Amino acid sequence: MTKQKRILITGAAGFLGSHLADRAIKEGYHVIGMDNLITGNIRNIEHLFPLPNFEFYHHDITKFIHIPGELDYILHFASPASPIDYLKMPIQTLKVGSLGTHNCLGLAKAKGARMLIASTSEVYGDPLVHPQTEEYWGNVNPVGPRGVYDEAKRFQEAITMAYHTFHGVETRIVRIFNTYGPRMRLDDGRALPAFVSQALSGNDITVFGDGSQTRSFCYVSDLVDGIYRLLWSDYHLPVNIGNPVEITIKQFADEIIKLTGTDQKVVYHPLPTDDPKQRQPDITKARTLLGWEPKVSREEGLKVTLDYFKSVLA
Repeated sequence: MTKQKRILITGAAGFLGSHLADRAIKEGYHVIGMDNLITGNIRNIEHLFPLPNFEFYHHDITKFIHIPGELDYILHFASPASPIDYLKMPIQTLKVGSLGTHNCLGLAKAKGARMLIASTSEVYGDPLVHPQTEEYWGNVNPVGPRGVYDEAKRFQEAITMAYHTFHGVETRIVRIFNTYGPRMRLDDGRALPAFVSQALSGNDITVFGDGSQTRSFCYVSDLVDGIYRLLWSDYHLPVNIGNPVEITIKQFADEIIKLTGTDQKVVYHPLPTDDPKQRQPDITKARTLLGWEPKVSREEGLKVTLDYFKSVLA
């Protein structure tokens, strides 16, 4: 009989972590979820608690991590990820990207586990290259307000590569672009939940800047599929996973108003410091190395997400 593979998911009660846990359960893994719940929500994974192949550790990974028994994989997804969170918790954001990643890599080395880290398109900063390829080194302001997140992720990539080259740890790096779907927090400050919550509550839609800045939105099931394909691949350098279909923030606000059937007007506020003007992944590597590309259209994904937000607000 084949031994059940064991996988640790940090940030398991978060938006992405909970979907990754669902997929791992579906794939037949024994899942160990870990979260300190400063931005995660236990409700995202409570449906997994009755399962014999799921266990949960309420733990801060910036402290020493102890997992008894064998471990095959680690998915490191613990971190505040929205501007509203990392601006409110700058020190925790830097610590989870540095100390937390160091602890996870030490655990991977000790257990002989393969580790995948969640990096981000934010390593590209406010890009001077468009679309962004993995070879682009970025345009990041290390001392600006967003630097706590951007530089935490850039350090995370650097220490991961150091453990790979110096200690021979099997590592994978995914650079995640804007993702959406059920279990996003309505108050997390990102464009999609902000626009939907404003529209559904009858408030005007707030657009920062003139709305000409672009984003590319990937539905969560597509992202999760790309992440697992990368985990199972033999490629150790960073890979962009995101939807290359680009849209301006103003167009996106108009789409949300149309989808919700509301008649709010769009109001404009100053653009936050260092806010990226363009965000579009070049996914050539994901296509060629992983055979991956997004399948869920924005129209289809937004309908499911809107239904989820309506259920939360009901």
